[in-house]
Amino acid sequence: MPPRTGTVVGIFGVLLGVILAVQLAFNFHGSSRANQFSRSLPLQSTRADKSATEDDIFNVGIGKADVTGVFTLVLFIIENPHKPDDTLLFYLGTRSRCWGYSCEKMVVLQGGLAAMGAEITLDTNLTNLASVRNPLPMLDQRGSQGPGPPTGLSFDTKDLVDGNINRSPYSYLANPEEERKRYQYDTDKTLSLIRFDRASDDKTTGILTFYSVHGTSLFANNTLVSGDNKGVAAYLFERAAKGDDRFAEGFIAGFSQSSVGDTSPNTLGPFCEDTGLDCKFEDSTCGGSTAKCHGRGPFFRELDQGTKSCFEIGRRQYNTAKEIYENMDTSAKRIRDNSAVKAFHVYQDFDGYTFPSPFNPRKTLTTCSAALGFSFAGGTTDGPGRFDFTQNGTDSPSTKNPIWRIARDVIHAPSKEQIACQKPKKILLDIGDLTFPYAWAANIIDIQVLRAGPLFIIVATPEVSTMSGRRWKQALVNKAKEVLGVSNPLVVLGAPSNTYAHYVTTEEEYGIQRYEGGSTLHGPNTLAAHVNLTLTYLPFLSASSNNHPDPGPYPPINSEKSLSFISGVVHDNPPIGKKFGDVLKGPEMGKTFRPGDTVNTTFVGANPRNNFRLEKTYTAVERQVPNTNRWEVVRDDSDWNLVYRWERKRPIIGTSEVTLEWTIEDDYYSLDNKKKLESGTYRLHYYGDSKAPVTGQITAFEGIGPAFKVEA
Repeated sequence: MPPRTGTVVGIFGVLLGVILAVQLAFNFHGSSRANQFSRSLPLQSTRADKSATEDDIFNVGIGKADVTGVFTLVLFIIENPHKPDDTLLFYLGTRSRCWGYSCEKMVVLQGGLAAMGAEITLDTNLTNLASVRNPLPMLDQRGSQGPGPPTGLSFDTKDLVDGNINRSPYSYLANPEEERKRYQYDTDKTLSLIRFDRASDDKTTGILTFYSVHGTSLFANNTLVSGDNKGVAAYLFERAAKGDDRFAEGFIAGFSQSSVGDTSPNTLGPFCEDTGLDCKFEDSTCGGSTAKCHGRGPFFRELDQGTKSCFEIGRRQYNTAKEIYENMDTSAKRIRDNSAVKAFHVYQDFDGYTFPSPFNPRKTLTTCSAALGFSFAGGTTDGPGRFDFTQNGTDSPSTKNPIWRIARDVIHAPSKEQIACQKPKKILLDIGDLTFPYAWAANIIDIQVLRAGPLFIIVATPEVSTMSGRRWKQALVNKAKEVLGVSNPLVVLGAPSNTYAHYVTTEEEYGIQRYEGGSTLHGPNTLAAHVNLTLTYLPFLSASSNNHPDPGPYPPINSEKSLSFISGVVHDNPPIGKKFGDVLKGPEMGKTFRPGDTVNTTFVGANPRNNFRLEKTYTAVERQVPNTNRWEVVRDDSDWNLVYRWERKRPIIGTSEVTLEWTIEDDYYSLDNKKKLESGTYRLHYYGDSKAPVTGQITAFEGIGPAFKVEA
């Protein structure tokens, strides 16, 4: 079933929520001291000798939790408002890691992300998988495992060329030619991988990767809840690890984002859906409208709402990560203990922040209160906007439409100072000063960097464009050499993380005002501000430093004020003469199913909101153990090819149906699966929970479908 996930869309498309997935957690104590650990772990540019020595071992805690929330009758960021999601492809799991000698907390989120600006505890780092189809429940510490066993770390990289394209190449070309000539591609093609090996037996307990591609493979008309291509990559790696003696039981694969801002998984490029011709290069329009300009994934001709293209982009990331893993014993860099393992996490108010430019110290720059431009509403080729909005925020037809200006001024008219600060952005939503019922966008921004010897992880709050990421990482490389004495810094960037801050572009890209520039909240100097603050606090990561930075102004805690527009379940009822779990329609009688075929069973169902079934399952494919009456589970919610579809039939009475849909995987979908399908007798098993009228009591029930034959 499609991976579970979540998000909220606000007025005029304002992103009031953003999704979670993959990641790291140091033991952050930004409120009181710089983060320090008992061990220090630099990376040596030597082969990754798996024979551990005392100076390259430290404790690593690894955890994963099911974070799938409400997935019926909700809209996601990229969504057709007439098609609320009611289907589950496969569950979404967060992956987290705690490095150091005493890791007290892992991923903790108090309250949902229903409100932009909902904050995480200081002990936490959350990095987004950037799927736009992830409902999110409340999380707690149940998914963390705490401090783990002594572990060795290795690091390596490999280019994945066909895993992304630049969806705003016109903006990218605005960067200086001499700068662009330093790079072969207009997106970051490098996939970086950190491997965690348990010292006691050399078994790999986890991997963490960074690669720049948006989780926007699935189409806007899709109703499947999914972890998108990042979820696929993690699913494939974890599946391949089962039965492989090199991996520890409970192995976890984390696939996180990097410089994702202007990237797309729709690698064939954008085309006009009516003519089949290229979209207009400058603003991605077709006949002056953005609505018909769509990016095409590798399998765009499949009539599956982008599902196979999504799987393919995840498959490519998995393949590259697996290639890296297979060669790490002879090519990777081993993290060794000749420097401190530290981190800092502070806050900065970007409303009127004045600072010296990190790129030209003779210049003094200022950031602005948060605002979104007209091109923000133009959307992207992954999810086009509507009406007369385009990705040309300085000369879009919408900028001349009095309706939008009146609507903007009714909400909050920008001041002359704000207009000048955000220039050339033409402001559609001046949201930085809007605080009812809570802040519409973040002005107080997290600044965070993690260090393990020469390995530095920039934990960035916005979605960072390709060239922005390159400048940011290079600035840290230069400063680490100068201030920290690290001869060969290894720098990766994980984003978006912590408090969501929309996008960041270079100043030149900002001037073009496509979607990414229009979504850069704090004006043309946003990137420079992030880089300046990163470099300012870098000395606190010195191996000899016992000082800590001031944590800065704390952001508001909005979890108690978060609004939800998701209606509750009133009650469930079965049709007259039926009971919950009864089979309404089974597989075709007498048919033998083969790989590539799809099997369906429809049950009398109930609203899945009654029970999120976290760490459990709504669905199962069961195989009869030969010559017995016993059945074993061979597939569940975590499987890509098993889909759960819920359909409300009679809202007032409360009747609904659930269809379980299993596409029997062929060789393409069985990639590296050591537990491939066997011939035999199978059935589909549905787990549900109903809400009684009047009392509201929740009661669990099950539905078992008719048996059918499969010939593998």
